[in-house]
Amino acid sequence: MTHDLLVALRPLLAAEASAEAHASGTEPGDLEQAVWLRLLELLETEGLPHDPQSWLRGAVRGEASRVRRTHGVERPYDLEPADDGERGPEHLALASVHRRALRAAVRRLPGRCPRLLEALLSPRDLTYREIAVELGIPQGGIGPERSRCLGCLRRLLAPEVAARRARG
Repeated sequence: MTHDLLVALRPLLAAEASAEAHASGTEPGDLEQAVWLRLLELLETEGLPHDPQSWLRGAVRGEASRVRRTHGVERPYDLEPADDGERGPEHLALASVHRRALRAAVRRLPGRCPRLLEALLSPRDLTYREIAVELGIPQGGIGPERSRCLGCLRRLLAPEVAARRARG
């Protein structure tokens, strides 16, 4: 497809999209974009249409029809979605209980794991370099040790998590 053909089709596409947009409840630019995309897909599979102008008119009508059908099925929210970011007291209480349980489990870990995971969980958001200095271990050893500690934590918490699941 040549640049000249694109330039020649652009005014026709803009006119057709403007004519169909209002009836389909969409913006002309959205219809234009959808038709350009369909043309690119067609060029990849079948090549240039024999009569590009006729194809373009039919493609605009087809996209407008698709938009009308879609609008008939989709319904907008009357209000904003329920999760507006505010957390209620129940959620805050449960999150607090989970944090305390996690910290208690971390304290029961062997070796340097409690100090390492507490540093990783720190609200100060420490970097690996800061953690290495604070704990006196090489920075390159933090990742492998963290993996080992998390594995221990998973094994420690597995019975507790399994016990809380609903049965039956």
